[in-house]
Amino acid sequence: MKKHIIVLVSLMLLWNTTILKANISLPAIISSGMVLQQQSNANLWGSAKAGAKITVLTSWNQKVYSVTTTKEGTWKLAVSTPKAGGPYKITFNDGSKLVLDDIFIGEVWLCSGQSNMEMPVKGYANQPILNANEILMDADESGVRLFRVEKKMSKTPQTQLDAKWQTADAASVKEFSAVGYQFARILQKRLKVPVGIIQSAFGGTDIEAWMTTRSLQGFDDFKTPADTAKIMKNNPGVLFNAMINPILGYSIKGTLWYQGENNRMNPFSYDKKMAAMVKEWRQLWNSGEWPFYYVQIAPNVYKDHADQIPFLYEAQSRAMKLIPNSGMVVSVDVGSMTTIHPPNKTIISKRLAYWALSNTYGKEGIAFRGPVYKSLKITDDKAVLSFDEIPNGLTAYDKKLISFEIAGSDKVFYPAEASITGKTVVVHSESVKSPVAVRYAFKDRSEGNLYNVEGLPAEPFRTDTW
Repeated sequence: MKKHIIVLVSLMLLWNTTILKANISLPAIISSGMVLQQQSNANLWGSAKAGAKITVLTSWNQKVYSVTTTKEGTWKLAVSTPKAGGPYKITFNDGSKLVLDDIFIGEVWLCSGQSNMEMPVKGYANQPILNANEILMDADESGVRLFRVEKKMSKTPQTQLDAKWQTADAASVKEFSAVGYQFARILQKRLKVPVGIIQSAFGGTDIEAWMTTRSLQGFDDFKTPADTAKIMKNNPGVLFNAMINPILGYSIKGTLWYQGENNRMNPFSYDKKMAAMVKEWRQLWNSGEWPFYYVQIAPNVYKDHADQIPFLYEAQSRAMKLIPNSGMVVSVDVGSMTTIHPPNKTIISKRLAYWALSNTYGKEGIAFRGPVYKSLKITDDKAVLSFDEIPNGLTAYDKKLISFEIAGSDKVFYPAEASITGKTVVVHSESVKSPVAVRYAFKDRSEGNLYNVEGLPAEPFRTDTW
């Protein structure tokens, strides 16, 4: 009889222990080692038993927040963050405690796109990152935290990830986006605050896969597979569902975007799609018009859809006018003719950082935009080009200007001689006596070497609309 009583009591104690055990579940991105956006109302969310009361204690101000879970067991709240600092702790309590530690407060950025954003510091097979070993030798930095979203796709919105925050060191950095990591490292050095960088990128993907089905309404230049079809990474919405939705709402300062090669086949709507995507992401994040800085793709010799890249250049350029608080990095001078993955990712990271430091963080004296074509004037047999964004003039760094073409009324373009005269570029060809139009780096394979004195490249352009 005593044995039965002991067993019964033991079972009751075990049952009670199970009931008291913390049932709080957090998404992967909310975990020890994370960086929270400074001086913000940072979102925290998760799940627990339906109707449970949860308290959240933040160690930086000893403030207690409370929330009651919904009937589905979900909960969400925002905590006020101070100026950059750490490490701190956050304690969750639903009757039992769950403690997150090694938390820093600083700047948080998302980097997304296709393979040029995904490309890790270690490089791809036979495709290196320039100075990779030097980057890795300097990688140990507790103030830079990395979160790499796994590559997945889904027909329905997901909430779970198999990922974790990591401290920057050679082992973690070599697997991380070379563009994203170096951008974060620059910010950490220049702002002297912790920086968290979130990578959500997938090589060989279309922009439509990163958009919601709602934001794609009104576009008809892409394929929508049948519901019963096998899921593919370029199906509309599948990457948003699996790789953006699980981090949606995590408080960020801004987003970096490097994508476009896969949309060279349908470039003419790209600007509107990118604007629709950004608008939808911002609305779903519900944190205002955070900065959106992106990279105009580099020249390359494409075997299919030849000379479509210049139209994508134009669409990417137009997108700046459609997307508030956005900026474009030009890469026409740092491409590769042997790979669509240019090895020099350091210069791309720096140019993205110029935009962020000057435009977002208000650091004076840092130029962030290269020459922008303004007007064309015909003088006899010469075309004279004027530009904006050249406060101190133009340069080719003692080299001959390349990739200029000129045409007359017959619309036939010929290679042209071009020279810098004052704050203009004068273009001429013996084959065109009465010029009408000029193009610069307006072919898939055309590299550029026109810069402002601040060292930023001019984007490809044309003066015609033919």
